[in-house]
Amino acid sequence: MTLGDMTFGIVDFVRDHQAWAAPIVFLLAFLESLAFLSLLVPATAILLGISALMGAAGTGFWPLFFAGGIGGVLGYSLSYQIGHYYDERAFQVWPFRKYPDLIDRSRRFFEKWGVWAVFFGHFVGPIRAVIPVIAGVYKVPRLPFEMANIAAAFLWITSVLAPGFYGAEWGVKLLAR
Repeated sequence: MTLGDMTFGIVDFVRDHQAWAAPIVFLLAFLESLAFLSLLVPATAILLGISALMGAAGTGFWPLFFAGGIGGVLGYSLSYQIGHYYDERAFQVWPFRKYPDLIDRSRRFFEKWGVWAVFFGHFVGPIRAVIPVIAGVYKVPRLPFEMANIAAAFLWITSVLAPGFYGAEWGVKLLAR
């Protein structure tokens, strides 16, 4: 199964079972924000497809927004906990083991931006999978981490869902005239 097949399969499932849209958005946002798995799951493309589908169907935006935001927050929080628990041993697993320069770049990123690195990390696909783990390893204080995480997760999910949802909704209204 290709990534395209997976993307279209999930979007087709949501088209046929719209009640599952919010739980699937939650799961995809969680996986997209979970350590290392976001490198393997084409969640952003699927989320955009689901949001366009739901916008065209005229369903509500807010259930998707809250489901995706909470999924993103929980994925980052769990990833932080993994880094905090495993400490430097976390760097001995993939992708850190395979890409040791990733550790140095991430360390410099945190030195330059501090807790803002957590915020920015939600918006940059390749580092989204590792930033919270590194924050945990480097013992970024939990409260500032979570404040940045919550704010960024809800802004991130808005940036992913809104263009598809409102673009499709606007297009349907325009065509109906």
